[in-house]
Amino acid sequence: MQVGKGRTVFGLSALFLLGALALPAVEDLPAKAQRAKELMAAGRFAEAVPVCKELVAAMPGNTGLLLNLGLAQHMAGMEKDSVPTFEAVLKLEPRRLPALLSLAAARLALGQPALAIPSLNRALAIESRNAEARGMLADALTATGKLDDAAEQYRKLADQNPNDPRAWYGLGMAYQTMASDAFEQLQKIGPESAYVASLIGDTRVQRHQYRSAFFFYSDALKKAPELHGVHAAVAEVYRKTGHPDWAAEEDAKERALPRAECATRPGECQFQGGHDLQATALPAKGVPPPEALYWRAKAANELSLQALIRLGQLPPSVEVHQVRAQIARDQGQHLESAKEWRAALAMNPGNPGLQYELASALFLAGDFRTAIEEAGRALQRNPRSPEMNFTEGDSWLRLEEPEKAVPFLQKALAGDPKMLAADASLGLALSRVGKFAEAVPHLEKARELDDDGSLHYQLARAYQASGDAAKAKTAMAAYQELLAKDQQRKQEAAAESQIVAPR
Repeated sequence: MQVGKGRTVFGLSALFLLGALALPAVEDLPAKAQRAKELMAAGRFAEAVPVCKELVAAMPGNTGLLLNLGLAQHMAGMEKDSVPTFEAVLKLEPRRLPALLSLAAARLALGQPALAIPSLNRALAIESRNAEARGMLADALTATGKLDDAAEQYRKLADQNPNDPRAWYGLGMAYQTMASDAFEQLQKIGPESAYVASLIGDTRVQRHQYRSAFFFYSDALKKAPELHGVHAAVAEVYRKTGHPDWAAEEDAKERALPRAECATRPGECQFQGGHDLQATALPAKGVPPPEALYWRAKAANELSLQALIRLGQLPPSVEVHQVRAQIARDQGQHLESAKEWRAALAMNPGNPGLQYELASALFLAGDFRTAIEEAGRALQRNPRSPEMNFTEGDSWLRLEEPEKAVPFLQKALAGDPKMLAADASLGLALSRVGKFAEAVPHLEKARELDDDGSLHYQLARAYQASGDAAKAKTAMAAYQELLAKDQQRKQEAAAESQIVAPR
């Protein structure tokens, strides 16, 4: 199982792969056949590959030997080599289930989920209750944006095995992604709408940012006074902040709203009636209207919550710790998040996705030295990871050791030239070691990230040190302007975020 970037919930287990081995006794090559079998059983897959190749060359067209070669290649991380091998097996035996599943697993590992789907559908046509096939299909559908189909597959898995944490975790994440996608579409077509304001308010409540939530809910009610659920949400904010009398007024306003007409407002009608699954439905054709996207986001969030609550009722698992870590992260409790990622990693040692999440959580918590240690472990597996090189480099910068930061930040940009945060950090690090001319292009590139003037201030200093007084003056003026705007924004936010009595 992999998590984090490129997350997959399901994958072929080592037990499955070893169980699939069928090294036939070859009369001329019994020793090599036995050697290949021993290497595979010992997990020495890279060493098994050349032995398997010799066996295939000795008996071409033998599907058992071809399958073993593909499995050795796949388990050794030689995904590109394994794909044509599995395809050769399936050309000879189209219904060979281990080959279908292994081909799909290789496609997923290569970041080709769309190409994995046909193999998985064929596998399920052969064996409809194969949990690994259905789980990988759900993962592939999620990765290709087919979220309704993915959720359907995860629901089938949960029905088939209600105690499988991977099914509930996958279902929760599929609905969470569905809600996020609907919100992003809403922001594009109506960024100032009541729908967007209401959904932002929901996220603020989840983070316990009640004053901010109150501001956005109030904005939503100004724009759409009869939008169902917002008065109830304001009531909950009042209760959380010690105003039960005000909460009662808002609850009364919510009850007084007329029920939604199902013929004209189906999403709202379904959501009010507790039919969350139906409320996620979008029109089959055309661009979805804002209202449909809003109720899809609300319903998907509710379905995600239900799935993750069910997951939390199961015995401890990697998936349970993942959810707890994400909840803690969303609430800004990064040390608690790191604790949960560490627990997940203890149950799945060496998992690169979990290692990445742990290092990131420690960085966000400000524990930079431990973040460096964990990022270093991740970089041993993937030295080119832009994210982990950035984490280690920026951690050294924050520990006031810019000379150690520079090479990691340079590697981060080599892996992802569009990582503006790495440009900003590298520019700062180079400035601090006196390489102002080298720092300038990185600080210039990262200027769009500057919302408080700090990057323009550093850029002005770099220009000045490089002898470009005119540009230094311009950058300093921009710094002063951004600083003033940032201070004004903070003052306005403080004034707007007061929780007041109902109007």
